[in-house]
Amino acid sequence: MKNIWKKHGVLERKSLLLTVSILVVVSVGGLVEIAPLFYLESTIEKVKGVRPYTPLELAGRDIYIREGCYNCHSQMIRPLRDEVERYGHYSLAAESMYDHPFQWGSKRTGPDLARVGGKYSDDWHRDHLIDPRSVVPESVMPPYAFLAGRQLEQKDIEAKLWAMTKVGVPYTQDMIDNAKTDLQTQADPFAPARDFKGRYGDAVLQRDFDGDPSRLTEMDALIAYMQMLGTLVDFSTYQAEAPENLR
Repeated sequence: MKNIWKKHGVLERKSLLLTVSILVVVSVGGLVEIAPLFYLESTIEKVKGVRPYTPLELAGRDIYIREGCYNCHSQMIRPLRDEVERYGHYSLAAESMYDHPFQWGSKRTGPDLARVGGKYSDDWHRDHLIDPRSVVPESVMPPYAFLAGRQLEQKDIEAKLWAMTKVGVPYTQDMIDNAKTDLQTQADPFAPARDFKGRYGDAVLQRDFDGDPSRLTEMDALIAYMQMLGTLVDFSTYQAEAPENLR
């Protein structure tokens, strides 16, 4: 056995043989890791409660990305004790399965937002966006007061949902056809919501988010998006399970 290990000198002296050997080793290693994935329908565990974004939440997410919020806030809680104790249950892949692109990130000038939904009131979020230091004195976040004065663009919401279906988000034709109505319904606490909740679930939030019921603004959309982050999965009952094709 010792004599075999001493023969590596042959590879070191012959560059072509060394190159071929490296390619063989890398190819075998890659095949072992990649080949099993072709026999899996999905590498993401399906988790009860996870659903596609409502039209209003999707619009809010687009604003979140447009304003560069991901540059200072991650949306991924790592399975480390200090992170779990500070932010809550570690992030599940299923929670980001409808994110295109996902907002995991690694840069945290501000706190992680994966579980921010329901942690603060709509009023708190509105005040924080208008004047961050009014609620967090040490904040270095710039103000986003202009969002409250901007009417939310609605004419392309059907196209946004249709585009998401092309990357695998399971919006139905019914959801696409009623996208504009559902967007308006979610921000109106007095609007009939049976059909809307039938499409997105009874737990979906329906209320005026920005404090101005007379207008549908970008502030409404952004707060609606943040208020649902981390709220879809009931972690008091959640139990991790291996996919059926891995059992």
